[in-house]
Parts: sequence; structure tokens; C-alpha cells
Amino acid sequence: MNPQSTCRERAIAAAIPLAVAVLLAISGCSSRTEAAASAAPPETPTVSAAPPASVPPPQQMTLDPKSYTTTGPLVAEQQADIAAERDGRVVSVKVQIGDHVRAGQLLAQLDDRALAAACEAQTARVASAQAAVHEWEAAELSARASLRRADAMRADKIISEDDWEHAKYTVDETIAEAARYRDEEAAAEADSKTASLQLEQSRIVAPFSGVVGRSSALTAQEVKKGDVLFWITAEAPLHVLFTVPESVMAAFTFGKPLDLTTADYPGLHQTGRILRVSPVVDPASGSVQVIGTVVRPSPLLKPGMQMQVRLAP
Repeated sequence: MNPQSTCRERAIAAAIPLAVAVLLAISGCSSRTEAAASAAPPETPTVSAAPPASVPPPQQMTLDPKSYTTTGPLVAEQQADIAAERDGRVVSVKVQIGDHVRAGQLLAQLDDRALAAACEAQTARVASAQAAVHEWEAAELSARASLRRADAMRADKIISEDDWEHAKYTVDETIAEAARYRDEEAAAEADSKTASLQLEQSRIVAPFSGVVGRSSALTAQEVKKGDVLFWITAEAPLHVLFTVPESVMAAFTFGKPLDLTTADYPGLHQTGRILRVSPVVDPASGSVQVIGTVVRPSPLLKPGMQMQVRLAP
């Protein structure tokens, strides 16, 4: 055998396992790469978000002060519940609902016979105390005159010391009695005023001129102190109470003329003017309280009626 051929065969035999190992290594790397590539999640394409469309802010409703109309009730400047000022029994009712009354006019009368008798007794007591005061004041003047004479006679030693002491005692006694009856007169006058006040409270009278809006007084009715028997309201001046939103309050200022109408009398137009405007905005409603006065109100208008209010053109 040729030695050279033997060497080549040996070289080829040694190279074959090395080539096989290299091929296996390359094949393994390729497999791992493909496996890793298949296991990786697919890439999500990046999409650029479009800018949001601009939303216009909500438009606020604007009110025209010249055409703005609101409503409010008519109220009288003077309104009052008339209540009994003491317990008692109603013996007469002088007025009814709708009657016009004057200030001080009798509305109803409570039974005052016992109080009248007590008042007369206190008046007599005052008169008796006053008479006693006058009597003792006169006695005091006489006693003081006698004491002055006794002083002179004592100085001249005409009277004894006992006589002078008696004259002085008489003066002191009259002074004390006059003072006691003055106190009695003051107490009697105080009691008489109390009795007179209670007697006056038996007369239920109107505190001001107006009209009787309500009446619950009945003859022979027993009432307690504080029971409301009448409701009196003046007929003038009349005010209208209303509110305006904050958006138009700048137009409703003091003295501005108002046009007042009512659904009760569609053809009636009344002139008014703004009398007062609240300096505070109500945060709950966003409105301002306004008080208007009615200029020369029509006899058709009555307290409690609802009026439509707008600024006069």
C-alpha cells in the first residue's frame, strides 16, 4: 500500500467527525433562533393618537334686563295680628272681615266687670290716701307753728321742759304720719294704674287704620292671653317683593321705575319704583331680593296679590 494514500485516508477519516459536529452545531443554533422567533409575541404596530377634538364651552344664557319679567306678592307696610292681652270672655265683637277700621277703634270687648270694680276700689283708695296726706300735712304745719311758740316760751322760761317736749313730739308725729300716708298714696296709685291697665286690656282695639283681613273672635268665647283674634292690614302704602337673577341685577337699582301688572285685572297697569335692593346675593338661587313700592295704588289692588314686575320702558 502506498504510504501517501494511507495518509490521505486517515486525514479524511479524521475530518468527517469534525464536519458532522460543525453541521450539528449550526443546525441547533438555527433551530433555537426559529423557536425563539416563533415564541416571541407579534409586535403591535404603533398608532399615533389623534388629538381630541376641542369641545366648545357651554354658552350661558344672557337675559335682557329690559324684557326680563318676574313675579312677586303685594304686601302692606303695616300688617299685624291682634291678640288678646289677658285671659277673659268675649262679650261683644264690633267688626267683621272686610270692615275698614281707624287707629284705636274698638274691635272686641272682654268681660271687665270685676276689673272695673277693682279699678274703682283702687281709685277710692287713692282718694282716701290723698285726703289723709292733706290732713296730716295741715296738722304738721299747725304743730310746727306751736313748736315755734313753745321755743320762744321755753327761752323765756314760761313753759316747762315737759310742755316743750310735748310740742316737739307733736311735730315729729305729724311728720311721720304725713310720710306714712304719702307712701300709702304712692302704693294706691301704683295699684290703680295696674287695675286701669288690666281694664284697658279688656278692650281690643286697632293699632292703626286699615282693613280687617281675618277674624276669629266670637261672642261668649273664652280666650287666653296671646290668642290671635284679628288680622289687620293697612291698604297703603303697598310694596311688591320680588327677586332678580344675578345676571340682570345691575339694571335693578334704587329709584328705577317699574311696570306692574296682574292676571286678576289684565287691563290694569301700575307704576312703581325700586325702594330697596338687598346687598347680598343668595348663593343657593343666585338671585337678589328687591322691594318695590307702588305709586298711587289702585283700589283694586289688595295685599297678597301676585304681580308681574318688569322695568318700565
